[in-house]
Amino acid sequence: MADATAERQPRGWGKPDLDLSDADWRASSQGADVQIAFVEGFIAMRNGRRPESPSLVFAPAEWRAFVRGALEGRFDVT
Repeated sequence: MADATAERQPRGWGKPDLDLSDADWRASSQGADVQIAFVEGFIAMRNGRRPESPSLVFAPAEWRAFVRGALEGRFDVT
């Protein structure tokens, strides 16, 4: 029997369990380390070097905030 706590999503998750198996993953022209796919109105992001690893799923407003923050240099990527 599976542990019920392992099946619960974090509070405030509010995102569907998307089927990403047929997603059209796109990589930047700079390389394939990060890939994104647009699925059912959400944006999924994964590690292109390890596509079997879990993906992050963003609602459109979250994606805009993430991209804006990246463009403004808010994240330390060194």
